[in-house]
Amino acid sequence: MSYTELKQHIQRIADVNYAAATLAWDQETYMPQEAAEFKAGQLSTLSGISHELFTSSHTQRLIQQAKENKALSQEEQKNTLLIEEDFARQKKYSTEFVENMSKAISASFNAWQQARKESDFTIFAPYLEKLIELKKQECDILGYEAHPYNALLNLHEKKATVADLDELFADVRKELVPFVKKIQEAPQVNNHFFHQHFDKDAQWKFGIELLQQMGFDFNKGRQDVSSHPFTTSFSPNDVRVTTRINENDFAEMIWSCIHEGGHALYEQGLPAKQYGTPLGEAISLGIHESQSRLWENNVGRSLPYWKRHITLAKKYFPEQLKNTSALDFYKGANQVASSLIRTNADELTYHFHVMIRYEIEKQIFEGKLKVNELPDYWNTKYKEYLSIEVPNQAQGILQDVHWSHGSFGYFPTYSLGSFYAAQFFAQAQKENPSLLQEIEEGNTASLLKWLREKIHQHGKYYTAQELCIKITGEKLNFAHFMAYARKKFGTIYDLK
Repeated sequence: MSYTELKQHIQRIADVNYAAATLAWDQETYMPQEAAEFKAGQLSTLSGISHELFTSSHTQRLIQQAKENKALSQEEQKNTLLIEEDFARQKKYSTEFVENMSKAISASFNAWQQARKESDFTIFAPYLEKLIELKKQECDILGYEAHPYNALLNLHEKKATVADLDELFADVRKELVPFVKKIQEAPQVNNHFFHQHFDKDAQWKFGIELLQQMGFDFNKGRQDVSSHPFTTSFSPNDVRVTTRINENDFAEMIWSCIHEGGHALYEQGLPAKQYGTPLGEAISLGIHESQSRLWENNVGRSLPYWKRHITLAKKYFPEQLKNTSALDFYKGANQVASSLIRTNADELTYHFHVMIRYEIEKQIFEGKLKVNELPDYWNTKYKEYLSIEVPNQAQGILQDVHWSHGSFGYFPTYSLGSFYAAQFFAQAQKENPSLLQEIEEGNTASLLKWLREKIHQHGKYYTAQELCIKITGEKLNFAHFMAYARKKFGTIYDLK
């Protein structure tokens, strides 16, 4: 009975957390502008209540009783162990710190929105500075080895370290940077057909069909519009995605829909019976990102996918796409070119965007970069890695929402996700040689079934590396991504 009581207690706390998540979702979608102050207070209160409930002596007692129960199944033992780990970490925070962090995040997010609108970093800077100070305190609260940034990495990607990421991005510089340079020296592919007028409502309907075809269950989710596409989940039966629609760039809606759809399929595939517990949660942000990038790039930017979906696209936009073949669409969708905006970047230069943010964050927590130095440093790095002059702060330092949420240590998981995706997709093809043919026929059901069985159903039972080894027989290996990139883009750009 002790384990049942622990599980019920943890699920009640999850109810509080998901109530807060609902308010946060509202904050980014439909909230009236003048509601910000009260919304911040509501979120802070719920964060404090959740923290007090979870770090209570009652929780500790239930954990201990469950640990002493020798009749627990292996799954129950694992859940108890993971809850105990979470308890030990959360116990390090005071309720005051949690509430202060929540208030700082709400204020920072609202300031970021205004700063981005006016393209003025100075509006956001004091709020960001306060948030960084709190995050530095958090590093000390959590404790770390070797580097303070490791404490924040561990929150998003368990056991990831600066040493690991430095090695990984060294491979990116060694192999991906010269490969992209080779592509950029080749004749460029054409993607002009994306940049016409595409009616907003028609795009919306097309995006809904793309999500349905992937397997997104609209009885257990919905889609809305936001300035920065995101996915949020309140349970496997309530998963919400947002998209961004640009009437002069068809690509924005397509890739945000498919990308967020990949995240949403993961959330809908988590075991409902484990709601609120670690075994009902995603393993890590890197694995979460592997799901979105696998659907977006390995599937959604593949030739088999567009051999099927070009007909659907032409149904909605017959005039705009009348002279565009599936091969044209595929090549255009995979144009490699330096760009300002990370979320719109191609799947190769995308990692240069991530690398810039990783370098910035690492130096912030090393004390080498101050907030007022960030815009100039950002611009310098974009010139160095992407040969781009940043025209304004909205398209530069203010383009991402993450820092306003206090999400430091998050950005590296985007690259990790792409590299995991390539490795997982290669394994899926190995186990199902007909996979690409099925995708060409519009059948992604077997791929979704494979992902459900291999990844989704496990919750947090394994770490990311353990899961990778279980699925593919080896830990994360950048060579799989490079093999995929060389084969795909070598053909598109006719590289010798």
